[in-house]
Amino acid sequence: MNVRGEAKEVIGVVPAAGQALRISPTPCSKEIYPIGLGDATSHRTARPKVAGQYLLEKFANAHVTRALIILRKGKWDIPQFFGNGSSMGLDLAYLIMGNPNGVPFTLDQAFPFVENKMVAFGFPDILFPERHAFTSLIQSQGNSDADIVLGLFPSGAILQADRVDVQANGWVRKILVRSSSTQFMNTWGIAVWTSRFTSFLHDFLAPLQDIAHLEAELSLSEVMQAGLEQGLKIQGVTVSHMPFLDIGTPEGLAQATAY
Repeated sequence: MNVRGEAKEVIGVVPAAGQALRISPTPCSKEIYPIGLGDATSHRTARPKVAGQYLLEKFANAHVTRALIILRKGKWDIPQFFGNGSSMGLDLAYLIMGNPNGVPFTLDQAFPFVENKMVAFGFPDILFPERHAFTSLIQSQGNSDADIVLGLFPSGAILQADRVDVQANGWVRKILVRSSSTQFMNTWGIAVWTSRFTSFLHDFLAPLQDIAHLEAELSLSEVMQAGLEQGLKIQGVTVSHMPFLDIGTPEGLAQATAY
């Protein structure tokens, strides 16, 4: 458990086990799909910047110096590209996905390594320009002692989004999973959480681990909403006034060519 005001190491956790069926076929894993040109003055090579690099660099900007990338077997081009992370100021390690039933199960693969740490979480196929977004979330968690702090974005033109009902003081009332409601126009794209949510996630998934295939993949928002209903404290912090760009969709990938 975290103690309010206690300095805790933050470890980045990145799910990279998806099959990218919506944009298939691609010449490489979507996490290393070329998006823009890297800055040759700040990197050892002038290789093109790739999708997941944006997230990893934002970790480093928040002084998150270690991160775990969780892979599906066969996506070996990701560690081949990122290596040990030193070119981005990170120590990277890789885990192999076990249970295939959704992002929560993928994240739980990291449980032994993050059980007593604070986690910084992001999707490697979501792009947004704010360089210090994770810094804002980490600071907010330290000030509020929230179990989870969500980084909020406008939902934009997304018809079905995980919409977040946030009070004026920033505390989350509810997360509406895959909702088309126009009453709540925020969604979340990044998060930080404490060991309280890591433990809740692990315990929530335990009775489901032996099910080979769920009827529908479990989403991380569903687990967060379950935690909210059981007393976890979730805070929402606006990190951007522009929607994020999801390159996991054909439309998003097309837009990303001008990113």
